[in-house]
Amino acid sequence: MSERVADATPGANRGAIIRLFGVVLVILGTLDSMLMWRGGFADVGPYVLLIAAGLLLYAVGAMRRRGDI
Repeated sequence: MSERVADATPGANRGAIIRLFGVVLVILGTLDSMLMWRGGFADVGPYVLLIAAGLLLYAVGAMRRRGDI
């Protein structure tokens, strides 16, 4: 019963959208870099930045969920 009360508290989903957006960026960056690698192109710099930005957004969302920010 206490688990349901903890889930219903306001602010329980803080940072969820930011974390989800971060995961989407990581997936897109990974897929794009694999397609570039498969196609034989060498320029993967922007995709590494896309993955890094996704990881950063995921970390910010996780910190918001814990209440650090």
